[in-house]
Amino acid sequence: MRPTRLVVTGATGFIGSAVLRELGRLRDEEAHDLVVRAVGRRLPDGLSEADEWTEADLADPRSLAGVCEGADALLHLAALVDAAESPCVTVNERGTAALMGEAMRSKVSRVVHLSTAAVYGVGPHRGIAVDEVAPVPVSAASRTRLAGEAHALAAGATVLRPGLVIGAGDRWAVPALIELIDAVPALWDGGQATLSLVAVEDLARLIARLGSADALPGGRIWHAGHPEPVRLAEFVGSLARHGIMPSPTRELPLDACLDQLRAADTHLSERQFLLFAQDFWFDSRDLWRVADCPAGPGPLDRLASATAWYRSLPMDRTA
Repeated sequence: MRPTRLVVTGATGFIGSAVLRELGRLRDEEAHDLVVRAVGRRLPDGLSEADEWTEADLADPRSLAGVCEGADALLHLAALVDAAESPCVTVNERGTAALMGEAMRSKVSRVVHLSTAAVYGVGPHRGIAVDEVAPVPVSAASRTRLAGEAHALAAGATVLRPGLVIGAGDRWAVPALIELIDAVPALWDGGQATLSLVAVEDLARLIARLGSADALPGGRIWHAGHPEPVRLAEFVGSLARHGIMPSPTRELPLDACLDQLRAADTHLSERQFLLFAQDFWFDSRDLWRVADCPAGPGPLDRLASATAWYRSLPMDRTA
């Protein structure tokens, strides 16, 4: 039998690099016969898990010609998060369309497309199922990633919408929470908000499984958080116990928090603040069950392995 050939975009990113490590583990520890082709603008350092490297740029559709040739699966994990609309359209919408066209021309049988629950826009969102509410994206990145989903679905992709992804390599979720608590040093609304979190290693296990086996029907969107949501107070408390940030010593109602945020010196927006301060919870139970993939112990239980990473980042940890 010939090996399963997988094409991975975004291989140098936070989630993509975790997926490459998991694919390497499947090959080395579980004897999966895999050949991994990483696709990107530059050859990364130490990409030992990839067997092949193909130089291509989502911003240049012509460079994508042939990237899926001979592949069994495409894991499209690359995206541009930028405040400007034009580059996001170029990469997340047009680049995805071109890549999916290549996948269809090469008759790739499995496609996994990584999107984001941010496409739903401002909440609160409380345990919603996929498309229980219509997406109303409010940023250039989330608008264009939603547009990219349509191209992926047309190619028969499994589309994943994770909430907040945490772990070693995270430069946004936990750093943003720390900056926001520095700006508004309190447990916002008593820390009642319920959040969809997923540890990057668990999301990587799921993506690697979907790419290496026919685990799900294509052409469908799934929420990809851990099945058990996390309260903000539990999240902050766990970060404090690991010495990643101090625990706030007071509580403030949400309106007072927003007033203080508007007066604070922070580049983060009210919308980003509300991703943590209000419910941001998406029902993800079906995905793990149908994929027959254990979800893992939970994102807060995984924090110990990411403690050194978070402590190494240049963040203000005063409260």
